Amino acid sequence: MSAVSLVLDGVGKVFSAGGRQRAVLSEVRLSVAAGEVVALLGPSGCGKSTLLRLVGGLEAASSGSVRVDGREVRGIEPRCAVVFQEPRLLPWRTLERNVAYGLPRRRRRGAVEKQARAEVRHWLSVVGLAEFARHRPRQVSGGMAQRAALARALARRPGVLLLDEPFAALDALTRLRMQDLLAEVQRAEGTTVLLVTHDVDEALHLADRVVLLGAGESAPDGAATVRSIVEVPGTRPRDRGDAELAALRVRLLAELGVHTPAAAPAHP
Repeated sequence: MSAVSLVLDGVGKVFSAGGRQRAVLSEVRLSVAAGEVVALLGPSGCGKSTLLRLVGGLEAASSGSVRVDGREVRGIEPRCAVVFQEPRLLPWRTLERNVAYGLPRRRRRGAVEKQARAEVRHWLSVVGLAEFARHRPRQVSGGMAQRAALARALARRPGVLLLDEPFAALDALTRLRMQDLLAEVQRAEGTTVLLVTHDVDEALHLADRVVLLGAGESAPDGAATVRSIVEVPGTRPRDRGDAELAALRVRLLAELGVHTPAAAPAHP
């Protein structure tokens, strides 16, 4: 499936529990072009992951609409694939069988079965796991398991790839490598990506635009909405040491309520 557009039009979400209602999102409006990478930033509990679940059809919006490729999302959305913070691999399956689980359901016989095996081998190779195809999740590292989860999602060839802090649990070096891998795969496939992250540097390195979610002034009970949208300068892949990105990082952190100390003046 080729990359597709994504539109959220006045989306709101209210959860009910114990006879009480809590508004999490209110009047969220966002358009994502086909092939664009958009990162969602915001404080913990502001509804970033909920918004991702609404796009994938894992939750239903309380108000407004979500449209993928011009068609409204109703129930589980087959044009989307999700990668969660944890790999969520089936422990009794090998990595190759976990990736195969992501393929569209169809009768796999003859040429179809051969094509499916080729797809699995392709995606395991893309994420650098070809030689570990027969390993089970407990036999590989956390970073390798997360690469397998990414391969499983990509095997669907989704129109929209939904990433819910997929690298948050990884060590710093593995996280940087996974970011570069994602950037490389997205560049090759042109997939539309919606990324939830708490990491400003990750957002600036991967995204074309960064969307900041936060409590809206007119929203009920502090429900989150789109506070601002920031265009990230330059084209991907970006230099992590770019001075313009460093200045934008300070700005985004300030909008998130995190103030960084001013740089010390250079000595002659």
